[in-house]
Amino acid sequence: MEILQHIWGATPEGEAIVIYTLRNDNGCEVQVCNIGAAIVSVKSPDRDGNIDDIVLGYKDPMSYFGDGAASGKSVGRVANRIARGKMTIEGVEYSLEINNGPNHLHGGSKGFANQLWESRVETNRVVFSRVSPDGEQNYPGELYVEAAYYFGDDNELEITYAAKSDRTTVVNMTNHVYWNLAGEGSGATIHDHELRLNCSRVLEMDPTQIPTGTLLDVKGTPQDFTAWRRFGDDLLSEFNHMKDFKGYDHFFVLDGWKPNILSEVGELRCEATGRKVEILSSQAGAMVYTGNWLEGGCPITKSGVRYKDYAGVAIECQGYPNAVNEPSFPSIELQADELYCQKIVFKLGLM
Repeated sequence: MEILQHIWGATPEGEAIVIYTLRNDNGCEVQVCNIGAAIVSVKSPDRDGNIDDIVLGYKDPMSYFGDGAASGKSVGRVANRIARGKMTIEGVEYSLEINNGPNHLHGGSKGFANQLWESRVETNRVVFSRVSPDGEQNYPGELYVEAAYYFGDDNELEITYAAKSDRTTVVNMTNHVYWNLAGEGSGATIHDHELRLNCSRVLEMDPTQIPTGTLLDVKGTPQDFTAWRRFGDDLLSEFNHMKDFKGYDHFFVLDGWKPNILSEVGELRCEATGRKVEILSSQAGAMVYTGNWLEGGCPITKSGVRYKDYAGVAIECQGYPNAVNEPSFPSIELQADELYCQKIVFKLGLM
């Protein structure tokens, strides 16, 4: 495995935008960038040996700042939604930016995904880091955070998120990479992709995409991925507000989850190309988002066009949404000097 580094561009302030290429001995490669500690490219062969880029992304590096899709980026401090942008930590109420309907989403418009991170190579991995100041996006505590990427000859892309704060805060990080196993530039949607999850329950959502606190049994519903399910079959079902959300944008609860234990989340596959991605995580579940609102909201893509809705699917391993306001959910609070450490693994392969 080799790691190559080059300058992709510069910000208006003159700061370097750096891209790293992690290439293994199997002809697969991953590119990551210091804007949002993002995955910007994943290249792997199909069953016939044709190599394609299988994740969504943009042509111009500056397009990664402020894109609504958060394509490939590391999201935080808190991924997903916080109801009405309100939270209470140690008796103090905090008001956060309202940036998604009536709610706070993905740490705010200037959250981790839209920041330029420091970066370095450590032997066989790329490490991005930043210090989030106390009060950034109105979150309490100065938080040091790292996102480390490793890509080995077993075709496993391993992401490790680590953080430590000087006072009690909340942290819930994920990566927002969108997969299209037919190829990013193929023009195909993910309607024919199939997903299997080790998740027999899903969070019930309210109309504003906040969990009600109720866990629903998925058996016999359009959100039953305990066996292989094709996305296109039930995309606009009435179940659990799917039609209102234009598709899947729901949190699935991992069966048998135990904190700090890496577990199999599921597998995504594409019959047309034979590609598959196995997903493992130490997180409590995964948000499955079928790119319902990509059209018109994305800059010019790597292939020189604009993405249509459903051009990719994000399987965002993370803690429960709005956990800071729901006592029955696993806590996302991080105490002073406590280490936050979570891992996500995407294993590339063929059916």
